[in-house]
Parts: sequence; C-alpha cells; structure tokens
Amino acid sequence: MTAASHLVLSRWLLAAGCILGFTSIQTLAQKPSRPPNFVLIFLDDAGWADFQPFAPTPYPTPHVQRLADEGCRFDNFYVPQAVCSASRASLLTGCYPGRTRVFGAHPPRARGLEPNFATLGEMLQARGYATAVFGKWHIGDQPDTRPPARGFAESCGLMYSNDMWEFHPENPAYWGQFPLQYWVNGKVTIERVTPEHQPMLTTWYTESAVDFIHRHRHQPFLLYLPHSMPHVPLFCSPRFKGKSGAGLYGDVMMEIDWSVGEILQALDAAQIADQTLVLFTSDNGPWISYGNHAGKTPFREAKGTGFDGGIRSPCLIRFPGQIQPGTRSTNAFSSIDVLPTFAHLAGADLPRNPIDGRNVWDLLAGKPGATHPHPFYAFSTDRTLEGVISGDGRWKLHLPHPYRTLATPGHDGQAGKYQTAHIGLSLFDLVDDPLETINVIARFPDVATRLQSFAEQHRQQFYP
Repeated sequence: MTAASHLVLSRWLLAAGCILGFTSIQTLAQKPSRPPNFVLIFLDDAGWADFQPFAPTPYPTPHVQRLADEGCRFDNFYVPQAVCSASRASLLTGCYPGRTRVFGAHPPRARGLEPNFATLGEMLQARGYATAVFGKWHIGDQPDTRPPARGFAESCGLMYSNDMWEFHPENPAYWGQFPLQYWVNGKVTIERVTPEHQPMLTTWYTESAVDFIHRHRHQPFLLYLPHSMPHVPLFCSPRFKGKSGAGLYGDVMMEIDWSVGEILQALDAAQIADQTLVLFTSDNGPWISYGNHAGKTPFREAKGTGFDGGIRSPCLIRFPGQIQPGTRSTNAFSSIDVLPTFAHLAGADLPRNPIDGRNVWDLLAGKPGATHPHPFYAFSTDRTLEGVISGDGRWKLHLPHPYRTLATPGHDGQAGKYQTAHIGLSLFDLVDDPLETINVIARFPDVATRLQSFAEQHRQQFYP
C-alpha cells in the first residue's frame, strides 16, 4: 500500500482577540469569529524522559522542544489508568474508567466504549468541526464503536495495539487468530499488516494529518493523532533507521519528533498556527519490561501501575496568544479534563451523559487567582481503585494494593519478567518526594483522612 493511498480526507481556527483600536478610556477587542482548532498528539507508552525539554536525550528532538519554547510544559499531567484502552477512553470521554467500564487493554473485536458515552469527536462535530483520527484507536472494534461511528469523519490506522498480531513475542498463537488490519474511513485496506507495513505507520499517520490540515484550514477542526509508537514492536521508516545512534528506540523517537515538526510546519503553511491549540502527551508511562525497547521515566514504576511512572505523562500545550510561551507549570490536571476544557474553548455543549472532568482552562492559561475545580483525582489499575491525588497535585494516597514491578528486563523486543509486590496504606508528598519513597502518613494524618474519604466516595460511586 502506498503512502498516497492512505491520505484520508480537514481545517479551521480561532480569530483570537484581535485589537481593533484604543480610546482614552478602554481597549476594544474583537471577539473570535470562529472557535479554535485542536491538534491532540497522543503517543503510546512514551516515557517522561524520552524528549527534550523533559530530560537530556542521546538523540535530538528539536520539534518537541519547539512546542515547549512556544508553549507551556506541564509537569503534573495525569491519566487515570496507565493502560491503553482505559487511558484513551478517559481522554475522549472525560470520564473515569469506573464510569465507562473501559479497563485495561481491549483485545481485537472487543466491544469497547459504549455509544452512550459521547466522544470528543462527537461533541465537536455537533459544534460544526471537521474531525479526524489517524493512528491507533483501541476503544472499540465493532461497527458502532469504531471511529466513523464515534464522531470522526475521517480516519486511518489500527483498531488496537500493533503487538496484537501473529508475531507477538509471548503469545503468537493466540494473537495470530486476529489479523492486524489497517483501516481507512471504515474500510479495511490492508487485510494483514506485516513487518513490511509497520515501519510506515508513523509516516502514514503523519501524511494523513498534514493533508487534513491543508484541506480543512478554512473551518474549525479536531485532529486526533494517536501514534502506534513507541509501543512495541518498535518500527521506524528507512530514513530514520540508525539515524539516532542510540538504538532503535532512539530512531523511533526521532521519527515521532519529525512527525511533530510536520504538523507544526503544516499549521504554519496554512497560516492557522495562531488559531490552533496543540497538545502533546502520552497515554501512560513506558513499558519497562522491554528494556532497551522501552522509554524512560524518573518516577517510580511504569506502565500498568498507579505510581507516577505509570500515570504521570509528559505534556506540552501550545496556543499562541493564549498560553505564555516558554513557560512551565506545576498545576495538576488530568486527561479527563481535556474534553470539558476543549468544550469551553470551542463554545460547544457538553455531552448529555455524566462526565467527571472539569474545565481547567484558567489553570492552563495561568490566569491569576485561578482555583482548581477538583478536590481530588482517582487512579486505578484494571478494576482496582488504587488511590487518589489531591487536586493541587501535592498529596498522593495509595490504598493497600498489589502492583507489578520489574524483576528482569527484556532486550531487543523480547519481554522481561515482572514480579508482584504490595503497598500498604501510604501517603506521599509529591512536592518533596516525587519518587514516592517516604510514607508520611504518620506525620499528616489529617491529610490522609481527607484523601481516604475522597477515595471512599469514588469507590462507592464506581466500584460498589
């Protein structure tokens, strides 16, 4: 399949506060005539330390760095569950996994997210937006739960993770029952994705995204770009193979950075960069059992756990004229807040179904006196509520629970081994102890009691 055949057929924007003139008494500002565009870049299993500016890297990532230079770096961005399907459903619905019942990572042909929960695409379509998703879907693989039925007029990519295929490193017989298919606008265009196709995924998604931007530059749009990489198995196109000098993982990171650059360049060429909010993040932390094929995080544990190595993701937001460039924020917010915040900016009606996120735009824009709308954020693994984080991001309470921890790392695409550990009731001060090493529950019993009451409130609502 050629790259050109993947170009699936979007534009617009925000005419932001244009100054008309001045009087001796006041400044008159023109209201935006149209809502802003949204570009949502969602990586798969990327680590906190995989990109500059979050950490020094052995390979260059100048386009991600440009996003930071022209926008804001958010150090306390959380997902409510550090696994593929649960994280994506929360992002697109503004709901906790306990509400949607989308837990963990769904297999092929799974029902996924029920249609009674509206997606970001459906909400913005009703507002007149052009909508597209190019990449990994993974929240439903049935006719009424795939992208065309869930508010995305254009789509291409995989319905689930790229390791759910006949070459799975641990269980090829099971996963081989399901051909890994490539879809374009609701139709299968590659019946069985092979090792020859996978190196082109990042390129195909990016080319489709750039084409969408140019075609829809005259109307508001939502571009959702959930990359398959750097989820294992790792692949990159021939032009990036060996380019990083830091192994295959570095090559993959450089290609993702290239993709970010292509998006930014397309927005510039279409002259809509100032009208577009770009959000860059990951669904969860790195899958560390894959050793040199996994990313890095400075925090405790990683993907598949409720520790910050799993649920705290790197996040950058650029919105010229609205977000101060070159800034850094410690304000906590979560992926469940994206939908209501975008609704606020777009002037869209919220979905009729209940949602758990809140509009956090004043916090993101750094407005003086902004207050946090959440007293807490809950985090879970699969169907187990594991704890809560205070809304200000300082305190984290772990309820007693088991968790997986790495025993032996894998190498070159082969998985390592986990072992099970347990944590008791624990309170961590994430400001003084971001690595979650010192249990301070005895020193701050009142804080622990308050967070326990929040956890019990969440449990009664979603895990009765």
